[in-house]
Amino acid sequence: MKILFKSKSKSPKASDEVVRLTRNLLVSLLSNEPDSRKRDEKIAELNKLIRDMKLTLYGSAESGPVAEACKKLTEEFFKEDTLRLLIICLPRLNLEARKDATQVVANLQRQHVDGRLIAPIYLEENLDLLESLVSGYEDPEIALHYGNMLTECIRHQIIARSVLESESFRKFFDYIQLPQFDIAADATATFKELLTRHKSTVAGFLSTNFDWFFHDYNTKLLESRNYITRRQALKLLGDILLERSNSAVMMRYVSSKDNLIILMNLLRQSSKNIQMDAFHVFKLFAANQNKPPEIMNLLIANQDKLLRFLADFNSDKEDAQFQEDKAQVMAEIAELALQAN
Repeated sequence: MKILFKSKSKSPKASDEVVRLTRNLLVSLLSNEPDSRKRDEKIAELNKLIRDMKLTLYGSAESGPVAEACKKLTEEFFKEDTLRLLIICLPRLNLEARKDATQVVANLQRQHVDGRLIAPIYLEENLDLLESLVSGYEDPEIALHYGNMLTECIRHQIIARSVLESESFRKFFDYIQLPQFDIAADATATFKELLTRHKSTVAGFLSTNFDWFFHDYNTKLLESRNYITRRQALKLLGDILLERSNSAVMMRYVSSKDNLIILMNLLRQSSKNIQMDAFHVFKLFAANQNKPPEIMNLLIANQDKLLRFLADFNSDKEDAQFQEDKAQVMAEIAELALQAN
């Protein structure tokens, strides 16, 4: 006999309704439900809703995302404090839900509503959330999730500027030296992104904060006992100083005797990789045609040692550009005494 009455399957929830349900559950989760069974049920439902949001934004293997659904989800998500609640509750979610939540936040940074990005508007009005994401590096359980969220948020120039200008930015000098390698690597990647992605913002930040920034950079990173920290800091320093928009910053850096001493000490280290990275910064001091007297005097005092070192200093592979740079540096150093006279 045929079944005449079939149970009705539930129709999928609208994307904005999914956000509202998520928000309500997040609020409820913060109430510290004394009944552990009910709390577990709420977390399970929350995990499912976050996965539904991810499916709406990214689509599935069978079909891509629907623009109207993405728009409604984005509007509802930033209408109230869903992002704040999600960040606060992230430690209470299971690993898969944390991953899904991170992907949801990442995708929402790129969602347009009526032709404009609304994520940076919300973030600019809630800058304390950026402080929370930065401080997340201190918790090994959630550090990578918060770090990934932060990386996506600083794709917006106005948000990157806010992070650079915040007190919490200085914490990166410690985070990139954390003992947990994966967390330190993530913090290093975010630090590099902040200092290289938005050229005009970085140039302005470095000009305004030159003294404290490079003091910390030199003493905490370039003079770190950790080999990886020193090498990564040297490579990033070279990228920063050689960026055309940072030309004024570069001239200030290579006019400092203290900076030159640090680079000369790095040239003396046993690691060939450190020596090579240090050379690419040291050559900027030598190439400066307007060397201050203290730079001239220091280079002249070490002229013979530098020329002997450079004569034996070679790349491990054939590198015509390196040989050309080395020859130019040696010529500049050899002429120092004549220039001084």
